[in-house]
Amino acid sequence: MSGYEANERFVQESTVEPEHIARARAHALELGAAPISPAVGAQIAVLAAASRALNIVEVGTGGGVSGLWLLHGSPRATLTTIDSEPEHLGAARAAFAEARVPAARARFITGRAADVLPRMNEASYDIVLIDADAEGVIEYVEHGLRLVRAGGTVLVPRVLAGGGVADPVRRDAVTTAYRSLIQEVQTSPAVFGALSTTGEGLLQLTTVSPLT
Repeated sequence: MSGYEANERFVQESTVEPEHIARARAHALELGAAPISPAVGAQIAVLAAASRALNIVEVGTGGGVSGLWLLHGSPRATLTTIDSEPEHLGAARAAFAEARVPAARARFITGRAADVLPRMNEASYDIVLIDADAEGVIEYVEHGLRLVRAGGTVLVPRVLAGGGVADPVRRDAVTTAYRSLIQEVQTSPAVFGALSTTGEGLLQLTTVSPLT
């Protein structure tokens, strides 16, 4: 085992997932949903807490796992969760109810991200998490950057595509989409970008606040 693999395994094994999120994960996996890993969940919880997020959007529920991690970090936030799979959205609704998330703090929208995001209010959210179909990730990130306030953050998990992005031979649609996204944001003057290799990878994009 390489040093990198040892570090990765240690991080995964050291992350303690709250019981209510672990239960949501188990149910999500039974449904065939693909929730984010506990290590990535812990990262987004820290970001939600550090930014004191009050308004959050997530695209792709993962059966409620990612939303519960975000609310774990910022329990006063209101979360809007969007998913094209009614069954996954139903699982998220049940997981939030079991975790006693107040109904007023969660809004559930069934629909395709490409249809829903353009109708949402711009500069109104602190965090937008995008965990949807990878082929449309660049379009979704563009919408996300429009939706967050100045200094807000867009989060994209799975951005390393299981090691595919680092493999120059891989040219499939998913790998190409994530690779293009990473390359584009590196030179953008509009965002601060950071790429974490923990778990399935997490791209963090915080918009640059104008000087006042």
